[in-house]
Order: sequence, then C-alpha cells, then structure tokens
Amino acid sequence: MQTQIDPTPIPIEDEYLFGWNPTPGIVSVWAHRDGRALIWRRVNGTVVRSAEHYIPWLLATSLQDVKYLGDALQPHDEHASHKVVLRYRKLNGPASSYKYLLYARESRLLEKTILEGAGHRLRRPLNMINELGDAYYRVGPVEQYLMSSGKVYFRGMTYQDLHRLQFDLETTALDPHRGRIFLVAIRDNHGFERVLEAATPEEEAHLIYELCALIRERDPDVIENHNLFGFDLPFLEHRATVHRVPLEIGRTGGPMVMESYQETLAVGPEARKRKRFSVVGRELIDTMDAVRRHDFVVRDIPSYGLKEVAKYFRIASPQRVYIEGSDIFETYQKNPNLVRRYAMDDVTEVDGLSQRLLGAPFALAGMAPRRYERLASAGPAMGILEPILVRSYLRRDAAPPYQAAQQSAEDGLHEGGAVHLFASGIAEQVVKADVASLYPSLMRTFRIGPSCDRLGIFLNILGRLTDLRLEHKEMALQNKRHSIESNHHAATQAAMKILINAAYGYMGAGKMALFADGKAAGEVTRRGRAILNSILDALRQRGMALIEADTDGVYFAVPRGWSAAQEKELVNSIASELPAGIRLEYEGRYRAMLSHEVKNYALLTYDNRLLVHGVALRSSRAEPFGDRFLRKALHCAMVGDVVGVRNLYLETVSDLRNRRLPASELATRVKLSKKPETYMEARNSHQEPAYEALLGAGRTHWEVGERVRFYRTRKGYVWLPDETEEAPIVTDWREQADGKVAPQTKTSLVTYQDIANRRDYDVEHYVQVLRNSYAARLSKAFSKEAFEQLFRAEQQPSLFDVDPPIESIEPLWIRHN
Repeated sequence: MQTQIDPTPIPIEDEYLFGWNPTPGIVSVWAHRDGRALIWRRVNGTVVRSAEHYIPWLLATSLQDVKYLGDALQPHDEHASHKVVLRYRKLNGPASSYKYLLYARESRLLEKTILEGAGHRLRRPLNMINELGDAYYRVGPVEQYLMSSGKVYFRGMTYQDLHRLQFDLETTALDPHRGRIFLVAIRDNHGFERVLEAATPEEEAHLIYELCALIRERDPDVIENHNLFGFDLPFLEHRATVHRVPLEIGRTGGPMVMESYQETLAVGPEARKRKRFSVVGRELIDTMDAVRRHDFVVRDIPSYGLKEVAKYFRIASPQRVYIEGSDIFETYQKNPNLVRRYAMDDVTEVDGLSQRLLGAPFALAGMAPRRYERLASAGPAMGILEPILVRSYLRRDAAPPYQAAQQSAEDGLHEGGAVHLFASGIAEQVVKADVASLYPSLMRTFRIGPSCDRLGIFLNILGRLTDLRLEHKEMALQNKRHSIESNHHAATQAAMKILINAAYGYMGAGKMALFADGKAAGEVTRRGRAILNSILDALRQRGMALIEADTDGVYFAVPRGWSAAQEKELVNSIASELPAGIRLEYEGRYRAMLSHEVKNYALLTYDNRLLVHGVALRSSRAEPFGDRFLRKALHCAMVGDVVGVRNLYLETVSDLRNRRLPASELATRVKLSKKPETYMEARNSHQEPAYEALLGAGRTHWEVGERVRFYRTRKGYVWLPDETEEAPIVTDWREQADGKVAPQTKTSLVTYQDIANRRDYDVEHYVQVLRNSYAARLSKAFSKEAFEQLFRAEQQPSLFDVDPPIESIEPLWIRHN
C-alpha cells in the first residue's frame, strides 16, 4: 500500500481518537531521554529513517519543588538572556489538576531538579520521582514524543504492509545453563525461509552470529514468536553472553544490541512480572500474549502451548510434523530433515496466529500514542484509553484531572453489576442472549461520563468509537471474506470493541485512573441492573428456564425441539421492549450446559465441542489423568449417559490401582513463589510438595515464577523435569527423627522420559484425588445419593440401603416451565 501524507485536516472528533499529525507509515519509534527521537517509516515498500528532536516533559500539580531555581525557571514562551534550567506551561484547569507542564533539555535533568527541590522541602533525600506519589505524572520517552507530536503508528497501512519475521529456537535443554541452541527456524511474510544449525557445541556461537546477521539483512519491522519473552529471547540472551556474541539485531541509527528489563504483564486476569526485551527500530511481539488476551474473553482455550493453540484456531496443517519435546534433539541426530520440517512448521503457525490475533493491537497502535509492541500486551484501560485522553487534553492546553488520583477509597466504591445463579444442574437446549456492550451503551445513551472530564472527551471518544466500529463491521462484511480489505476492517472493529468495553472499567478504576468517577460508574451499574432485570422478567413471563445472568449475558433453556429460528425470534421480541440504544443480541445456542457455580460452567455445542469456564472446573495445576477424566465425564453427564460416567470412574480407578498410567499423567504443575533461602527458613515448620520434590532431586536453586511438575509417591515427592532436562536418581530414602522421609544418596542422572514412565506413585492418594478433586466437580449434576453411588470406588452396594440400578439414575435437570 502506498503511504502518502494526506493534506486534509483531521476532524476534531478524530483528533481525539487518532491524533492530529497525518504522517503515514510509521513502523517503529525509538526515543531517548535526552530528547532525540528516531522514526522508521515504510514508504512504498522501503524503510526510511529520520531523526527528530522533542522536548522531554512531565505533568505537575504545582511548581513548589522547582521554585528554588529562581530565574532559571521560566515560562515556555519567555525569552531569557541567562541560562534556563526548566521551563513550564500553565495549563487551563482547576487547582486540583495537573496544571503545569514542565520541560527540560533531557529527562534526567528534569527529574533531578525536581528531586532536589522536593528533598529540601521534605528535609530528606529522594532518589525517584515515584517517592512523591501522584504529584507528578510521567510517561516514557516514546509516549512523550508521540503525545507531543500527535503522531501514531501505521497510519495509511494495513496489517499486510508490515514486514514480519518469525524465528524459533530448538535447544538441547530448556535451561540455557544446561543446554544449547542446535537449530533456528526463520521465515518472514515476504516468502523467505531458512534453517540455521549448530550440529556441535562449537558451532553455537557462529549460529547466533548468523541469526543476528540474517535479521539485520532481512530488516523486518516486527519480530515474532510464541513465548518469545518467556523462552526464546532469555535463552538466546544467555547463550550469546556465554559466547560473548553481541545480539546486534536492531536497526542502524541507534543501539544495535537488544536490551532487557523487568515489567508487569497486564494481560489476563492477574498481573505478573516478567523479563521484557526491546530492540531499536523493531517491534517484538509474543503471540502468547495475544492468546492470553483472547482467552481472557472466551475462556475456553485448553492450553497456551503453540501446538494446542494452532489446533484450537484451526491453523495447523494436516501435514504438520509433531515430535515430543524430549525427543527433538535425539530425532535431529537421526533424522535432521524431520526436525527441520518440525521447526519450520512452528514458525509457520506463529505467522498464522499473528494474522489471526494481532490485527486488533495493530489497529490500536493507529490510535494510542504508544509503541505497537507495548499495545500488544497492554491493559486496554490504563494502557490504551488513558494515553489517548491525556494526549487530547494536552493538545488543547487543558490540565488533566488530579482529583481522581487523590480521592479516598470510599469515593471509588460503587455497587457492581448484578450476578445471578438461578439453578445448578444440567440443562438442555441452552441459549445465550447478550446486551451488546451494555455498560458503554448505557454511558452513551444516558450521557454518563466522568465529571472530572471537563472537555467531554471521554464520551466523545466512546461515541465515535461506537459509530466507527459499526462502519468497519459493515465494511468487513461487504468485502470478500479473508481479503486484505475484509481483514483490515474486521481487525479495526475488534480493536475498537476492546476500547469500548474498557470504558466502564476505566471510569470505575478509582485511584489508578486519572479520569475515574466512582459515582458515575455506580449510576451505570444501577441502570445496568434495571435493564438486566427487565430481560429476566420477560424470559420468566415466557416460561423459559433461567440458569445464570450477569452483564456478560443471560443463559436460559428453551423448550425441547425449538429451532434456532424460534430462539432468535424470542430474543428479538424481548429486544424490542428495551430502551432505545440498548441492543439485546442472540449470541449462541448449546446442546447442553452444566451449571456449577456463578461463572463456572461447561457448555456442549451442537457439534460436540466441550467448553469449560471458570476455575472451579478447570485449573492450570490439573493432573493430566484427572483433567482427561473430567472432560469425558462432563460430556457423558451432559448427554444423560450416567452409565458412561460410572464406567469412566471405575476404569480410571482400575488404571490407577493396576498402575497402567505413567507418572507423567499424575504430575501437577505449580508456579514457585518463594526463593530458595525463603523456603529453607520456614521448612522446619511447613513443608510444601513442590519445593520438597526439587530438594529431593538435588536442586537447591530455582527462580521465583518458575513452573515445576512433580508427583507423589509413598516415600515423598518426585520432581518431573521438563522434556529436555535431566534429574538425579534418589536411591535411598530414610526416615528421619521427626518421622519424615528424606533422600540420603543419589546416583547418575536420568532423563524426563525415565521418570515420566515410572509407576511408583501413591495409588490411594491419587484415587482420593480423582474423587475429591475431579469427580467432585460433578456434584452439582446429581443428587447427593446419586453422586455417592456413582463415585464409590468399590463395586458392592451401600451397607445401609439398596442402591437403585445405575441405569435409573438421572442428572439434576434444569427444565423450562
């Protein structure tokens, strides 16, 4: 696509959303704290680099910490014959706002000057601006440049215009301290493919050098892989350090070497820290972040691993090569061509994931003043919506609000949305109806926005996003499916939906958000509860069986035999009774549903796919044997096959007691939260299985956040290493004075496969795990008596009553009136 500057002025409502500078084709920005900015643009397929200067700035509530400068502090537009250290611009706004924009020739000088003044005022030394709380508002150098210039990434581009390169490492172990890189698969979206190899340890340094040279030669805008930040880049960084090979993969004009730092990842339901990497002139994208973001919405992706995700999204080729992780290096030594195909299939699937999931972050980068790579993993409220709002205020010399930052905890509290569980059990012919973007629709329809937004930009953006989203959604349908145009419009509307749905959460975020307003958020939820209650009343009046309801939608059962057309007609009739601007939509139909708890349920589709939602029914710590049993048992229960449920349980118990299952099927995976020294201090009073398994294998060093697998034997816990790791054999377990068993001697190392195939697990412990951790999740599907009969391991009947035949047991059905 040809990128040219459009001289047409950008309408003010679009300035708020997209910035005001029409510069097209920006694919990367690198800004320094000294005011230098490097910009790479893609123009007619060629990358052009330019250098610009911006003035580093931050926002302040007052000038009290810089007044000591005297004449060295000047307004931004005053000429002074003497040296000026800081300048300021007084913004329009009330006293309780960020009224001052402070400038200096570099960020370090700006912050140092403030800290010196604050230190005198507070009579104590200060090291960081953060120690002054919310008195100052800062963003990073790239954000400063983009906000002040009004520029955004990718203007005038489609996702296909980006030059994207994928690479994937194959290693002899998962730990770079114990393994090395022996192969790298590389491809890009311009048709390039290459495999680099290091058959011997001595060749690894040259392989890393070749990889860096190839990236510089291909000169991509974006580098991608699945788990890029969790595995490939940390592994590559360590091995490069071992060989003293500089990782020069940046673009010319700035530092070529990759940098790393710690960040808090905001993708998904929990924030967590991780190591982040950055490269001058290129954007680094981890497709696992996109998968996590997607699953946070749909909540039905069984695993985040590349192979499973590719199958989930149906982008895995029928000819795709699969090799067990523990067998890759051994296979390479015997059949290198097979491993080359396997590795190339990996990067091909990464490209498929990128095309499927990264279009929305790409579109967001055309709105928010942040780097594309940051938007791919940023939270949509503070990470995307707030920078847009702050940019809009600064554009109009208006002071962003400060009162939200200093409100009391009570000011941010408000009654949340309604959540109802009407019935537990199993329902057939289930329909989900959803009020499309309920809270944003209420905010727009009834003009409910933050009172601190004096310019009304929040609601202006929300309205514009809603209108544009519908336009792009329609354009996506009008163009040929999967065409460049259709994909572009589909990705843009998806990005706009992300922002629209973040609006309410941002307004109710309390102290975390500049434009928060707890009272306004409470008014939105009050109206939302009223809308939801009117929908529920309408369903009751029509005799439907209510199952669960919240702001995400209503699940209910319709009469057996109803067609999809009848279901849609029902939803449309109720929708016609709602206020203008509120749209009730028919979202989907399901063959059956197990209602367990609020937001914890399983759905069975009409094509027999099982979708499991909620931590009560699925867990990242699940033992494979139990998870497999539960999914099969759920399917049987939801189609009324009670005999099948009973047989599955007895078969699994039999497999355990006859040791037909390998240890790998019984291993649980947990994330470590304690450092070795922290655990050892408390070990005498409280022992934890994961750490005991590591210690039993001779591992005395581990990292917080590391995920480890282990299983239980009658003698203790055994660490199950990852596929390419090795572990010591424990040959002698002895009982100590406290009655606990501990390893005494160890011999040679064993591989994952050696331990994974063992059968030395504690049988009765896992029989109890099967019943209490997995079968128990079906307790809401049956009466108490039926549950006890179905999940009694012994074949004999109860001692107290004569059990009814299994064939006569019925699930607890949820029926319509």
